[in-house]
Amino acid sequence: MELLVEQFFNIDIMRQALPILLGGLKVTALLCLIVIPMGLLGGLLVALGSLVPSRLVRWPLVAFVDLFRAVPPLVLLIFVYSGLPFAGIRPSPFAAVCIAFLLNNSAYYGEIFRAGIESIGRGQWEAARSTGLGQGRTLTYVILPQATRNVLPDLVSNTVEVVKLTSLASVVALQEMLYAADMARSVTYNASPIVLAALIYLVLLWPVVRLMSRLEHRMGH
Repeated sequence: MELLVEQFFNIDIMRQALPILLGGLKVTALLCLIVIPMGLLGGLLVALGSLVPSRLVRWPLVAFVDLFRAVPPLVLLIFVYSGLPFAGIRPSPFAAVCIAFLLNNSAYYGEIFRAGIESIGRGQWEAARSTGLGQGRTLTYVILPQATRNVLPDLVSNTVEVVKLTSLASVVALQEMLYAADMARSVTYNASPIVLAALIYLVLLWPVVRLMSRLEHRMGH
């Protein structure tokens, strides 16, 4: 038991590693601030495009959603970072993570928004149009607010997954929190920095998870 505590819960090593991890946390936070809004916007555009009657628009978007939901995010990230240079495109680690996560998140958020929009009955469209609202305003002021409320737990759940996915950025040597923790582990020969990183993730995400549960409970009633 003493050896277990020494190797995984060494308070002195955690204290020494904390400044390094907080530096990595800033990169993680910046990544989330960029990737999540981009994914939400991309997903909304995908969902709206999937409503277009034209097959020339709808089918490519269906293929986009199916492809990027099926490809593992880690594989996609490695392809963007290590594969694109063969085509003459050399993204930085940060740009590679943003591109890969944008493609992945847009597909998932797109399906969530599409389900929300389709959950609104045609009567809502017709009632809004009968008041003189055009199709664009009907969508903006009547349909989207209701659709977003209907799928809010799913949006929050997917956003939590996006935050956890940022740990994959360490694969391309982006100095986010997990990368910083692994560097501290390699210097100290101790797993305590990794445990500390896990605890920081827990402290940050647990309130959001509880909020998600409360939302699901309220919407269930």
